[in-house]
Amino acid sequence: MHQEALLKEIRRKIGDLSLNDEIANILNISYDAAHRRTSLKAKFSFEEALELAKYYQISLDQFLGTENQLVVKRTQPVKTTEDLLNYFENSLKILNVFQNISHSKVFYSAKDIPFFYTISDSVLSRFKFYVWMNLLNQDKFLSPFHEFNLDYHSAKNEMLKDLYDKQNVTEIWNDTTIMSALRQILFYSEMGLLKKTDAELILNDLKKLLEELENKTLEKTNFQIYVNDLVILNNSILFKNEQQCSFFIPFSMFGYMMTNDKITCEDSLSYFEHQIKNSRSLNESGNRERKVFFNTMYSQIEHLKQNLL
Repeated sequence: MHQEALLKEIRRKIGDLSLNDEIANILNISYDAAHRRTSLKAKFSFEEALELAKYYQISLDQFLGTENQLVVKRTQPVKTTEDLLNYFENSLKILNVFQNISHSKVFYSAKDIPFFYTISDSVLSRFKFYVWMNLLNQDKFLSPFHEFNLDYHSAKNEMLKDLYDKQNVTEIWNDTTIMSALRQILFYSEMGLLKKTDAELILNDLKKLLEELENKTLEKTNFQIYVNDLVILNNSILFKNEQQCSFFIPFSMFGYMMTNDKITCEDSLSYFEHQIKNSRSLNESGNRERKVFFNTMYSQIEHLKQNLL
């Protein structure tokens, strides 16, 4: 019964492609061996079933037989710069299934500035990598920012950033979304690890990013920001399209649990939609409301800039 259900999911994902050819290629077996499995004359081994589920991003939750249990994946721990770059590269591999789907949608609960915006080759991105590595890698903790010369940027980062930018994105913010970035700048400045000139460059980059996002709410139809002051945001992310979905929920700074379970994704989508109903759209609201929201953040940036040591 489980094998039949797995084959049904694969057929749904491959459309008109040959099921036997697909199974043979992925499992590296003969066409006849694949046919025996697709005709249910032979069973998949456990390893074969896992390989197919992994390749087609099929959740194994539906095969557990219990409604409230999930099989989830987790990201690898990040302890070095290489780990961090691998994290973004692995994220790109996971999300690549959403690359060429025009109907893909993303919902992001932005407790902090979405990390997709801070992985490029900019001073702000360099500072964020510096913060991440100081917090994750104790060997480098409290090293001055101007001495941070480790490789932090790669072509994979840009590809991941571009993938996110091409999606139909809905982000939920509130007036505390940029606070962690501001507190990090203040902390390292007060510790004497961040020069005033560097801090000002970072703050200028942050303001430039916000200005770009403000313009996107006016110009791009595939990007929306909602402001919700009623709930605590948590950096959870939902990617979905007509074929599949992936829901990511954090358990540490760069630790995410991921599931492709259809019911869980539907529940998370329902929760996102409920939050949106209780939020203000910066795309559809008048200029005044949009300006008030962004100007508040610009004022916070300027206030910090004036109070730097």
